[in-house]
Amino acid sequence: MEKKKNDKSKSIHDILPLELIHRILLRVPIRHLARLRCVSKLWCSLISDPDFAEFHFHHSPAATNACFFIENPTIAYLVYLDDNDASQKEVRPPFKKNPPYDFAVLGSCRGFILLDRHPHFVMVWNPLTGFSKRISYSHIVPCRKYRDFRLTYSARLHGFGYDASQDDYLLLVAWSDCGGQYHLDCFSLRTNSWINLDVALPKPLGVFDSFSCGLFMNGAIHWLPFSLTALTSYRDAILIFDMKERTFSRIPGPEQPIMSACSYPRLALLGGCLALYYRNNDSCNTHIWVMKEYKVHSYWTLYQIPYKFFRPLCLSSNGDIIGRGYTSNYKVGYFIYNVRQDLLKHLKNLCCPLPIHQADTMYTESLLPLPSDIKDNDNKEKEEEENGDLF
Repeated sequence: MEKKKNDKSKSIHDILPLELIHRILLRVPIRHLARLRCVSKLWCSLISDPDFAEFHFHHSPAATNACFFIENPTIAYLVYLDDNDASQKEVRPPFKKNPPYDFAVLGSCRGFILLDRHPHFVMVWNPLTGFSKRISYSHIVPCRKYRDFRLTYSARLHGFGYDASQDDYLLLVAWSDCGGQYHLDCFSLRTNSWINLDVALPKPLGVFDSFSCGLFMNGAIHWLPFSLTALTSYRDAILIFDMKERTFSRIPGPEQPIMSACSYPRLALLGGCLALYYRNNDSCNTHIWVMKEYKVHSYWTLYQIPYKFFRPLCLSSNGDIIGRGYTSNYKVGYFIYNVRQDLLKHLKNLCCPLPIHQADTMYTESLLPLPSDIKDNDNKEKEEEENGDLF
């Protein structure tokens, strides 16, 4: 009896070595890890370690892709697009007061979602941990001819990304003043301050999709012109801003003869590769070009989805393309396109925003913290928040 009693008193740490526990936790989806921190102090310490969060984000086979969208001012959804176990979860946006409908989702980066909110501020928010931070861009408004400035509609460029060399998250905004002069401002979450970047903006700057925040990948933010057919050369179709070097450059798109029939081109991230997609007016299909090797023009590969309205979102574990589409009668849903067998499968019973809904983005869950020495907001901002004026 004594022997059995002693066996029962053993903890999991007495049976499994710490290294094996570490390997097991790396295979657990990140949304479940948040709950596993309650198992023991050791597990809490391990899962809360920034190094563990960083390694899990980059190397875990259980990485989670989700489509995030806000259905109304008080309800948002995370739709997990797993080809074997698709599911969804309801989350509450980080607003203390119910906001009006004049807000938008600008994008995401390393587990943080960027929300644009009237009047003149954005929110950096991690739905998994509940962390949120307010960033005001009201300093731009007095310099504008029209005071209804919004990043979503008024900025020439805007993007959200991560500078690994400085361990800093940056919000980038290109805008024009009353005299038509262009400015490039950058907000650093580490220093909690705006700076004007003395960087020459590319000329001509062109017209970019007002609803599309720049796409962050490979340490750079990427933008695509609203109309590719207006370009004289597809060799400089995609504009990029290097977060470390603080410089602009361009990379090539697919060839002009193939792109001539495209409509409303957009960028996406598929399996770590840059992708360009559009509705083809000639074939009534969605064409998806994937750059298999970054910045190499000859490595664009074409996939044709037999669906006129299809937005690629991510890749499945088998390398198939998961996206959102809708029919001519606006029946919306998520689909998996099998690239090997040319088959389209419908993922049923999942919440899906309307096709014209702009409050959505792809999101990869993480427990990553913001920089450890990030500065607090100033006292005025804290006082406003306590009075409920911010939200």
